[in-house]
Amino acid sequence: MLLGLSTGNAIGLGLIAAAFVAFSLLCALVVPKRWPQFPGERGLRWFIVVTVLLCIGTLAAVEVFAKEAEEETAQAETTATTSTEATSTGTTTTGTTTNAAQPPAPAQGDSAAGKQLYAAQGCGGCHAFEAAGSNGAIGPNLDEALQGKDAEFVHESIVDPNKDIASGYQPNIMPANFEQTLTPEQIDDLVAFLTKPS
Repeated sequence: MLLGLSTGNAIGLGLIAAAFVAFSLLCALVVPKRWPQFPGERGLRWFIVVTVLLCIGTLAAVEVFAKEAEEETAQAETTATTSTEATSTGTTTTGTTTNAAQPPAPAQGDSAAGKQLYAAQGCGGCHAFEAAGSNGAIGPNLDEALQGKDAEFVHESIVDPNKDIASGYQPNIMPANFEQTLTPEQIDDLVAFLTKPS
């Protein structure tokens, strides 16, 4: 934990811990040899008060000094989301950027070629898909299963169909070898058709 603290906080925590350890060693090893009756009736009250104060002080120091890492992390995250941009007038404004999802990149393939490939590969025998005029029922209805999905999801569903299986369907129903039997361009065409059918 000390390695994650600033030098000042590490020194402060170290000094308080050293004071507590020194007090403990003195009370256990040095004082009993010189004053065998220590703390005695008169000194017992002071001994208890000092011991309790040192315990509370040590615990409080850990709470105070160890919080620095959390606060610096939160501050770093806040600073990372704040960017300075120059406006068209040359003045500088500070704006907060968000990590909102960017719109998905459009599919790179040819949708018309993808429609032909969909028919040639027999996809319609298993899937219902209105744009292809297919009504297969072995696999999920693509109009529903792909609604709101981006090109990356569709591509992954073709090359690794067991990674994200539609609810109500078992694994290994769809062939998992399209990455070997189709060229990357053909897969792109199929993705383009499934994401924005012509």
